[in-house]
Amino acid sequence: MKKFTNKTLGIIVFSMILSWNFNAFSQEAKQTKKEAKAAKKAEPPKKGDLYLSPVPVIGANPAFGFIYGVGAAASSFLGDPSTTKLSSALFGLAFTTKKQTIITLKSTVYTENNDMIWMGDWRYLDSSQPTWGLGTGPQSARLADNGFEFDDKNYEGTSEADMMTFKFFRFYETALKKINDNGFYAGVGVHIDVFSEIEDQLLSLEPGDTVITPYYAYNVDKGFDQTKSSLIGLSLNGMLDTRDNINNPYSGRYALVSFKVNPEFIGSDQSSTQLWLEYRDYFNFTPDNNNILALWAFGNFTTSGTLPYMNLPASAWDQYSKSSEPYAQGRFRGYDLVFAGVEYRKHLLATKKNPKFFGAVAYANFTTASGGDNGIGLFDYLEPGYGLGLRFNISQKARTNIGIDYGWGNYGTSGLFLRLNENY
Repeated sequence: MKKFTNKTLGIIVFSMILSWNFNAFSQEAKQTKKEAKAAKKAEPPKKGDLYLSPVPVIGANPAFGFIYGVGAAASSFLGDPSTTKLSSALFGLAFTTKKQTIITLKSTVYTENNDMIWMGDWRYLDSSQPTWGLGTGPQSARLADNGFEFDDKNYEGTSEADMMTFKFFRFYETALKKINDNGFYAGVGVHIDVFSEIEDQLLSLEPGDTVITPYYAYNVDKGFDQTKSSLIGLSLNGMLDTRDNINNPYSGRYALVSFKVNPEFIGSDQSSTQLWLEYRDYFNFTPDNNNILALWAFGNFTTSGTLPYMNLPASAWDQYSKSSEPYAQGRFRGYDLVFAGVEYRKHLLATKKNPKFFGAVAYANFTTASGGDNGIGLFDYLEPGYGLGLRFNISQKARTNIGIDYGWGNYGTSGLFLRLNENY
């Protein structure tokens, strides 16, 4: 009995020692793993590092119904970070309860040593979007009265939003080559826009119940098809880019001049030319990058020929669809369009793990568009937008922020916007 007890006691003691050593080893391993993870996180960025920030897409509005899907920001250094800027891409996939599909991929890629810049804007929409006619100002709310005349003169004004349903494919890709070390680039681009299965839901040609919309009137006057359009062009581009980071710049400036030719012989419905002028600047008021004023302005001009209605310059149809907040995409449309805005960004709260965790923004802007045949000129009416937003940093190295903005504008406009990366 005594022998059995001693043996049992020995086993118990041995088990306790083994357990203590295992726990100690386990804790040490966890600590080592934690330290390794922290050390890796503290390492400076290097070539090939990929920063991926997925977010859910959830929302609702009358045009789409309930929206659900996923979005992601992907950033990477394609060369030595000391000589190569961060490349960035935004991907979105969303569906709606009204059986719509929205797929987007928008990118700005810097090759090693910034020798080349590739700018992409790819979209597929099986979607709908309201239109309010051409030009800014109170007249833009009267959808059927836009200056076009018909023989029977049988049409009436309406203030309802003209809902357009359509399928849309876009492929834009621009390649720019570095000219010198001061940030100057030059290059060419290809631009393909195809709208199909367009349905103008407000249009009515029934006798006694006739409603002629700006979309219908424009197409009749300019000779375009009512159900589809194609605009295919090539562009010549000059760029200045000295921004330190594309996702959330602290310093530098950006300027782009793009002249696009859309000839009929390569697939456009009608020949035309367009000019895009853009400028961004950043003023950093403190060494800790916690107080930044950002400026953004661009003009989109029809310089010759005639564009399809859906390809006329319109609000929030820029590469990343971030202009003219809080107005809906396409709220203002015209032969020419100018946008200008200012945004103040303020860091508010740091955490132990993230010194840039939380911040806020305040912004103000205006949009103006010309109506052409209806007599509305560029700068006749300035449509203001202003608002506030919150910023949550989800990747320090890539400077990726999730933004939540709320804004107000004319005609009772207001809206909540979820953003990845900064607007300006």
